[in-house]
Amino acid sequence: MRSIFESLYEKYHQDIFQFIFYMVKNREQTEDLVQEVYIKVLKSYEKFKGDSSEKTWLFSIARHVTIDFFRKQERKRKRLLEFFDWEKKGEQLKDQQPLPEEIAEKNEQIQILYEYLDRLTVDQRSVIILRFIQLMSIQETADILGWSISKVKTTQHRGMKVLQDLMADQRKEGDSYEPK
Repeated sequence: MRSIFESLYEKYHQDIFQFIFYMVKNREQTEDLVQEVYIKVLKSYEKFKGDSSEKTWLFSIARHVTIDFFRKQERKRKRLLEFFDWEKKGEQLKDQQPLPEEIAEKNEQIQILYEYLDRLTVDQRSVIILRFIQLMSIQETADILGWSISKVKTTQHRGMKVLQDLMADQRKEGDSYEPK
C-alpha cells in the first residue's frame, strides 16, 4: 500500500493541491484539506474499483472534501450571525485576510481573473478550475464531478459568460482595477 500511496502522491499531489488552493485561497487551509484527501484515499483505496482513472477518483475525493469544508464554514457563519446583534451598524465582521502571496506576484489580469472566480458559483468555479487551470478534459471533469458531459459544458459556458461580463464591466470602468 505504501508504494501505491507514494505513486499517487508523486503523480497527483501538485494538481490536487492547486485545485483545492484555487477553491479555498488559503495555503494553510489547503494543506489541511489535502491531508484530509490523503487520509480518505488511504482509508478507501481498497474499495477503489477502477471504474474511473486514479486521477479522476482523487479529484472527486478532493472536490468532496472541499465542499464539506465550505458547508462547515457556512454552518459556522450562520451560528456567528445568530450570535451577534446585526442591528447595530458598523459592527459587521469583514474578512481581513489578504490575497495569497503567490497571487500578489501575478500580473494584474491574473489577479482580476482570480478574484472574479470568487463571484462564480461553487459548481462554475469547480468546472473552470478543472478545465482551464488543471487542464482536464470535459470527460475527466464530468467523471470527477459525477455529472453528465452536457452539464459540464453548460456550467462551463455559464461560468465563462459570468467571467466575460465581469471583465467587460471592468474594461468599461477604464481599467481602474484595485485588488481587494
